[in-house]
Amino acid sequence: MEKFIIPTRETVTESNKQIFDNLQKALGFVPNMYATFANSPTALADYLALQNRKSSINNKEREVINLVVSQLNGCNYCKAAHTAVSKMIGFTDEQILEIRSVAITFNPKLKALALLVQEVVLNKGEASEQAKQTFFEAGYTPENLVDVVMTIGDKIITNYLFALVKVPIDFPEPQEI
Repeated sequence: MEKFIIPTRETVTESNKQIFDNLQKALGFVPNMYATFANSPTALADYLALQNRKSSINNKEREVINLVVSQLNGCNYCKAAHTAVSKMIGFTDEQILEIRSVAITFNPKLKALALLVQEVVLNKGEASEQAKQTFFEAGYTPENLVDVVMTIGDKIITNYLFALVKVPIDFPEPQEI
């Protein structure tokens, strides 16, 4: 098997160099997961377009999805990255652990979201009528449901890439649950 490398700015295409520069300016570094996408001339731009698309779900809801999916898929990279992001947007350490274990006590709407996401991931897209009903009764809409699925898909991409190549984690290790 060919050794999988984490590309550097010097080894990527011109278009990826521009993206690396933008990431460096915005984040202060190029996360290894993003750099890994640059093994392909187009995957990094494609992934960032998916990740940065407009959505009917807010940033906290997106992080609930990211944390639940990453926990269920055992993606240590994404758990670390999204723990850091979740802290930046106002979740506490205790809330993050509740989210990752799908045992949310602090917000019934986010609990309904987490329970739906858990079922979708564990059942390969399926969810019980109860989980869907609870999701809609919590105030979510069909538009939100589509955006939840898009966000789940986004996270599965990075979870699977980590599973295949064990991208080195460049975020603080999250607490175990």
